[in-house]
Amino acid sequence: MHPAQLPEPQLLKDCRRENTRGSGPGGQHRNRVATAVRITHMPTGIMGQAYERRSQKDNARVAIFRLRLNIALEFRKPLEDQDFAIPYQPPTEWLSRRKGTKIRVNPEHDDFPGLLAEVLDLLQIHRDDLPKVSTLLGVSPSQLIKFLGSESRALHQLNERRKKAGMKPLRG
Repeated sequence: MHPAQLPEPQLLKDCRRENTRGSGPGGQHRNRVATAVRITHMPTGIMGQAYERRSQKDNARVAIFRLRLNIALEFRKPLEDQDFAIPYQPPTEWLSRRKGTKIRVNPEHDDFPGLLAEVLDLLQIHRDDLPKVSTLLGVSPSQLIKFLGSESRALHQLNERRKKAGMKPLRG
């Protein structure tokens, strides 16, 4: 399982959390109290942080989401035998978000980083063959591009690889 897909308690076992004072404007509360939160996933060194809210609890929630998203973007799961199982079975989280050939998920929803990690891992396994990956996931290629476009860094990464391979960029 990709770290971005792990349940929060399991993910946090491999993380270091730091609370610090926020910088910049925000008044006395922000500058006196350690409400900023930085969470680092120790096996990968990938970090998520939040400091814009006045509550440490709110910043921790946002930092965890950002950590998951950064892990989804920056970490590719090592290939295992089950990654090549035939036929491929999308995870239940993916199937529950699929409506016909469309995928419906808000990019701010807690499931989004895990779903994004699944797509990016599949694209790596199948050498960025978008039509093949969309078929495996049961969605249209245009829906998959739209999904990737909801996180601009994901679409940018894919387009950089496509450019190196002499392929046209995709528009999200």
